[in-house]
Order: sequence, then C-alpha cells, then structure tokens
Amino acid sequence: MEEKTGHPATIDAYIAQFPPDVQDILTRIRAVIRAAAPEAVEKISYQMPAFHRNGSLVWFGVHKRHIGFYPAGSGIEAFKEEISAYKWSKGAVQFPLDQPIPYELISRIVQFRVAENLRKASARK
Repeated sequence: MEEKTGHPATIDAYIAQFPPDVQDILTRIRAVIRAAAPEAVEKISYQMPAFHRNGSLVWFGVHKRHIGFYPAGSGIEAFKEEISAYKWSKGAVQFPLDQPIPYELISRIVQFRVAENLRKASARK
C-alpha cells in the first residue's frame, strides 16, 4: 500500500486518500473513538486524525503495513498486557493491516484517556 500523500485538513480528507479496504478500517476506528468519547473534538494534528477533550486523547494513522494508534504513554502503560501481542513503544501501538483490528480494545483505551483527562482537568480547577 502507498503511504499517504499531501496534508489533509480534515479527517474525512485523510481517510479518503486510502484504498477502500483501509478506508473501512479507518472509518470504523473513527466511529469507535466517537462512541467512546462523544464530546471529543476531531482535528488533524501531526498530519493525522486526532481527538481532543480536556487535552489530547488519541491519534491514529496509516502506515505501509499497519495502523499506528497513539494514546499517549499513559494509555500504553495502562494496557501494556493487552497490547503485548502487537509491536508497541512508550507512546504507540501498531495494529497490522493483515490482522483483525482490536476495536473493543481501542474503545477501552479511549475511555481510559477520557477519564484521565477529566481527572487532570478537575485537579487543575
């Protein structure tokens, strides 16, 4: 698969630049995130889809052979055991395009990040 081209201004434009099968995955990831964080604001950040609520929540992006999912270091740390089947680092996890995407896990990580950001926002008040 080809890498993304250009710098899309919206998540719709980002998704539209990929083949239909990848668009389906991205659309479903977006829907899962929207369901887990309905009050989050969508935007493009670091040239990829991002969701914010009381600060950054998560990002995702297409790479040659995987979907990169970026829930910040705390999201990785909290789900370290569950993501152990995937390649991951301190701030990212790679979901291979040739394997089922763990949508339910993505949902739980987003919910965790929403709760974390809400706690931090309350503590600042």
